Amino acid sequence: MTRKVITCRDVMNQRFAIVDGLTTVSEALNIMNDNDYKKVVIKKRDESDEWGQVLLSDIAKHVIAKDRSPERVNCYEIMAKPVIAVRPGMDIKYCARLFNSFGLSSAPVIENQDVIGVVSYNDIVLSWLDYLESR
Repeated sequence: MTRKVITCRDVMNQRFAIVDGLTTVSEALNIMNDNDYKKVVIKKRDESDEWGQVLLSDIAKHVIAKDRSPERVNCYEIMAKPVIAVRPGMDIKYCARLFNSFGLSSAPVIENQDVIGVVSYNDIVLSWLDYLESR
């Protein structure tokens, strides 16, 4: 029996916002809270730049733990950059292996230099479960 390939495009979500690096952590938190997001993706400044991201855990580690004011810290100061991204056509089994190898829990899905979604372990497992139940 041939296994159906489930791709990152099949499972990706839209639970993120794209913001400028100069966005304050306070502004980013408001966007995240208003939309139930756990991350913001930081825009590339130009074609030679790379995407960045700020997760809630980054805010905990770099702002709260260090007693910094979220109104005075910009996202570019605490972002991870460059981010490890995945292709839309990547099989989720390889995506899960990539996450494991690099200690990731999610990654942007990039197509033609644009972020078109985000994939997380939750998305992978829930889609895989749906696939198993439909067999």
